[in-house]
Amino acid sequence: MADLSAGAAGQGKSAVDVARLFIALWPGPALARSLSALCGSDTVGADARPVARHSIHLTLNFLGNVPRQRLAELVPALHVPFQPFELDFSRCEQWRHGLVVAIPDAVPAPMVHLHTALNEVLRRLGLPLEQRAFRPHLTLARRHFQPAPTRIGPPLRWLVDGYVLARSGATPGGDYLVLQRYG
Repeated sequence: MADLSAGAAGQGKSAVDVARLFIALWPGPALARSLSALCGSDTVGADARPVARHSIHLTLNFLGNVPRQRLAELVPALHVPFQPFELDFSRCEQWRHGLVVAIPDAVPAPMVHLHTALNEVLRRLGLPLEQRAFRPHLTLARRHFQPAPTRIGPPLRWLVDGYVLARSGATPGGDYLVLQRYG
């Protein structure tokens, strides 16, 4: 497991005591490159901020600020059985606030079951649950206020066989740090 205090030096006591956590699906480098080309950094306008390829992920559950001492119980509790599944991506959408996202062509039942199982673990641990409806997507660019790029061609296929617990803003550049891999 990664050191949760990495990147927190000099940020004050509260930055060391809590971590902004989320559970996500994390594509490998080749798929991240392809997704970026789909409607991310290879296609956005000059003012847009493409998401770095190594930071592309699909959030399953957002935990928010969690006290660091809770990691000892959280990390093993998040290991839930699940069935691997496939996601296909063939288009992008423009969302509010200039977000360009790739959304799966379909949301497979095993993905919904994984999301639900992880929510149940968080509920048992007394951690707050996301109140918004689950809308699986990959954010590929921010501040993109032109029409979203479109794609014609075969979908990008992703065989999902694992998920991660990650920390947001864990590096000086605000990147993510994978703390634990599951699956």
